[in-house]
Amino acid sequence: MTIDKNRVIIFDTTLRDGEQSPGCSMTLGEKIRVAEALETLGVDVIEAGFAIASNGDFEAVSQVAELLKETTVCSLARASLKDIDRAAEALKKAARPRIHTFISTSPLHMEHKLQMTPDEVIERIISSVGHARNLCDDVEWSCEDGTRTEEDFLYRSIEVAIKAGATTINVPDTVGYTTPEEYRIIMEKIIANVPNSDKAIFSTHCHNDLGLAVSNSIAAVQGGARQIECTVNGIGERAGNAALEEIVMAFRTRPDVMPYHTGIVTENIIKTSKLVSAVTGLDVQHNKAIVGANAFAHESGIHQDGMLKNAETYEIMTPESVGLNKSELVMGKHSGRHAFRVKLEELGYALGDNEFMSAFTRFKDLADVKKTLYDDDIIAIVDEDMRDNDRMALTSWSFICDSGKASKATFGLQVDGEQVTVSSEGNGPVDASFKALRSLAGGSPQLQLYQVHAVTRGTDAQAEVTVRLEEDGKTINGHGAHVDTLVASAKAYVNALNKLMVKREKTAPAAMTR
Repeated sequence: MTIDKNRVIIFDTTLRDGEQSPGCSMTLGEKIRVAEALETLGVDVIEAGFAIASNGDFEAVSQVAELLKETTVCSLARASLKDIDRAAEALKKAARPRIHTFISTSPLHMEHKLQMTPDEVIERIISSVGHARNLCDDVEWSCEDGTRTEEDFLYRSIEVAIKAGATTINVPDTVGYTTPEEYRIIMEKIIANVPNSDKAIFSTHCHNDLGLAVSNSIAAVQGGARQIECTVNGIGERAGNAALEEIVMAFRTRPDVMPYHTGIVTENIIKTSKLVSAVTGLDVQHNKAIVGANAFAHESGIHQDGMLKNAETYEIMTPESVGLNKSELVMGKHSGRHAFRVKLEELGYALGDNEFMSAFTRFKDLADVKKTLYDDDIIAIVDEDMRDNDRMALTSWSFICDSGKASKATFGLQVDGEQVTVSSEGNGPVDASFKALRSLAGGSPQLQLYQVHAVTRGTDAQAEVTVRLEEDGKTINGHGAHVDTLVASAKAYVNALNKLMVKREKTAPAAMTR
């Protein structure tokens, strides 16, 4: 069998590291939707979660593992037999399981975080990796804070991990500290100085604290790594992780200087990006590479003139190569079920009969009040409709806003199957709305962010609202869309409250970063 030395494995950790972004907790249903989209995208390995973190995480890993047939499904585990056993249990129905275990190796982490000596860390590596290998043939080991680890100890740690059974070795830049040239050299030296380095695939996992995550990941591949750990839209802790879409399109666009390739179906990038954005409530910045709203937009007269003459003058890749549909304006109030279903298929959605009829009803309702519907309008409808936040759901609303008087908001909701009504006054209808809805949740959630933007152009555009709540150090993002900004705001707040209730039930262990 011929081995393709330039094939790079894409390890997606959107469901694990991405979910650790403040406010980005996903429900079980949302994780399954994202996992299915990632498999369709062509991701090689999906890190579905941290099985021991909570019953919810365990269930998510377990269901994703059972569902996916082509993609390797992975669970993270600390260097603890209990963690590893829990990961193995969650993965038992996986067609392609992987256990990913880790421990810190830098002097700073060993002394202050682990309070262990280097020899004790070595013993823990041997016991944890060996135990994982007894339970699973595919074992990945990570040296947390690897880029700040002393060279000799790094080589020693990797050697014993491979000897104990690790088939993939990840050297993470946990705090986003390294630089491309430095990281490339680190990888080259590891491969040259670890005696059994030919027995494992080397991996990169870069954080974006200095804005270098993508550059560092590519440099590591140039240094010999053949797996990249990344996330859709670059989400993740602090400043985020290396962005999957940027790495993949860099390889595809510049094979002359980066002769590497992946199994990613790039035409599915945009729809996967939109799904992750909708599920997490994190909007993609407009000037974001590859997936931002402005990535293929041209306003400068000089640029427009060049584009009209030859698109290659100002576009180094085609919109179609990432799944961007040029023809937006195709649907209206006279469109029927068949046309709507075809449009959904074009946008990458495969809905069951009940989901389809619910989305179609909302589409017709929107078409009655909006003269023109765009792809993004339909995406907003479907993403709103597919959320499984079922503890609370808005059923009716009323807003009163008079000059010189306090504003008032009244809502009817289904809460755990029962109809309830809440009402409150406030300094404006949004303040009144949030006060009324907050009374349903108990506790003391505090509003940290309220953000509104139009889904499409025009005064009749749907408003898309993001709300961020904070309670006891936990942050949650909520998302809502509607042609009425006040209703979109209420939907976003209810979405956040539903997620907050799930979050309250989770008890995650410490030391979940890498």
